[in-house]
Amino acid sequence: MKFLFIVQGEGRGHMTQAIALGQLLEKKGHTLTAVCIGKSERRQIPEFVYQKINAPVYTFESPNFVTDKSSKSIRLTATISHNLLKWKCFKKSLKKLDTIIQESEPDVILNFYDMLAGIYSLLYRPSCSFWTIGHQYLADHPAFLFPKNSFLKRLIFKFNNKITSIGADLHLALSFQPLPQSGNKIKVLPPLLREEIKSLETRKEDFILAYTVNPGYGEEILEFAAAHPDIKVEAFWDKKGAAPTYQPLPNLIFHQINDKLFLEKMAACRGLISTAGFESICEAMYLGKKVMLIPVQGQFEQSCNALDAVQAGAGITHGSFDISVFDQYLQSVTEADTFPNPWADQFEKMFFEVVGENTSASGETFSNYNFPVSLNTKLHS
Repeated sequence: MKFLFIVQGEGRGHMTQAIALGQLLEKKGHTLTAVCIGKSERRQIPEFVYQKINAPVYTFESPNFVTDKSSKSIRLTATISHNLLKWKCFKKSLKKLDTIIQESEPDVILNFYDMLAGIYSLLYRPSCSFWTIGHQYLADHPAFLFPKNSFLKRLIFKFNNKITSIGADLHLALSFQPLPQSGNKIKVLPPLLREEIKSLETRKEDFILAYTVNPGYGEEILEFAAAHPDIKVEAFWDKKGAAPTYQPLPNLIFHQINDKLFLEKMAACRGLISTAGFESICEAMYLGKKVMLIPVQGQFEQSCNALDAVQAGAGITHGSFDISVFDQYLQSVTEADTFPNPWADQFEKMFFEVVGENTSASGETFSNYNFPVSLNTKLHS
């Protein structure tokens, strides 16, 4: 089969998922014809994306968030108005997508949560299948928990999900933990992790790893490190113009986003403190590393991620990069609490079951996966 990916370029997670799935497709004899990544002025696409994807990579202007002056929280109203004003630009993006899709002739367009992909599906009605993939689509599962008193935000979140998946034949919902299947169009799958992480040897060195999508959080990390010289921190960010490695204090090192180095540091750290992006949490869980999550203000999706991750046993959540809180938590964690999570190892098997089911091929069904008895009891009681 021939696949074409449309990928949201906001943050690292969707791009690394695309890399991982591209590698799996090639391994199984399928073809990745093209990868189209939504870009914005606020983000730069990491070089490793171009290096690791074995297919033509195209970029196009796509809707993105508007942050406050400190580059921390999301301004929802400004985000909506900013993107509405850029509609003419996005119309050009849709035409560009159509040209690429017509030339590539894929059997499946797989959308990694980019909004324009759903709008393209609505306006251009491609003849091939249209699938979506992401943790966000788990929001329609009966076991998914939302933050309290969030009715309006929940509606907006689900509306955004609908836009990204207009006309979708299938929703692949990535989950921190096994959940029973729910409905015909939604398939619950494990996290989609890169093969490199599965060969890492874990150890515990004396530093806490920090990952922040928004560079404004770098100031918080810097202030904390200055006030706590006894706690060592290594942090990754995507600050434009910053050096590959920057050490402002003896106990603090900043690294520009580097996929290989990040995984190496993840395998060696005491624990991870991060904004609540899905991918980094899954990587930490897979390696048996505890996390402290700081949801980006104004980004409801991250509040949901944090709640879901804590429920799955990933760690704790907090309102700021106060690493001393995480340091105290890590001191209370026992060896029995830091076991690797092998759930992600099921992704390859379960994904290609989906491919088989949706191409009339024979294969095992999702019912063959043995879910924990306690989880099934909880969901059906």
